[in-house]
Amino acid sequence: MEAIECIKTRRSIRKFEDKKVPHDVIEDIINTAVYAPSWKNTQVVRYIAVEDPKILSGISQDCVLDFKGNASIIGNCKMLIAVTVKHGISGFEKSGEATTSKDDRWESFDAGIAAQTLCLAAHAKGLGTVIMGIFDDAKVAEKIDVPEGQIVTALIAIGYPAIDPKGPARKTADDVLSWR
Repeated sequence: MEAIECIKTRRSIRKFEDKKVPHDVIEDIINTAVYAPSWKNTQVVRYIAVEDPKILSGISQDCVLDFKGNASIIGNCKMLIAVTVKHGISGFEKSGEATTSKDDRWESFDAGIAAQTLCLAAHAKGLGTVIMGIFDDAKVAEKIDVPEGQIVTALIAIGYPAIDPKGPARKTADDVLSWR
């Protein structure tokens, strides 16, 4: 799949087939996602693949801040990827001082770029994804045993799409681009 086509045809998938994704396919997707750029090439993003039905159910029931949409998606998917970052590295100098006024917010940029790269790689392999941000990161971290020093930044449901949604209308360059 060509890059532009992949970007333009990727959709958020919220319903998946009742079919597991093989580990080697996930590993291949992650091996692509690690090419996402990061602050000074710090490569702080990590991934935790969750496929245990009990853990998925626990996250769905206890960690989504009563958001029924995410509860349904997580409760019905076969795999969830937790995107984590090694906290306090991205955006900081080796001395520990923030490089810019953005402080630790740079790790969110790194995680976002990595999450989108993962989703595009999954789409290129025929898988669907949806990035979710409404969750209690501390509760999720506890349920999936996130290593010390890492924080959960996003949850991505991944699987074989059970739907083929149409893309929403998009703004054009005339709507979003200004020149100075």
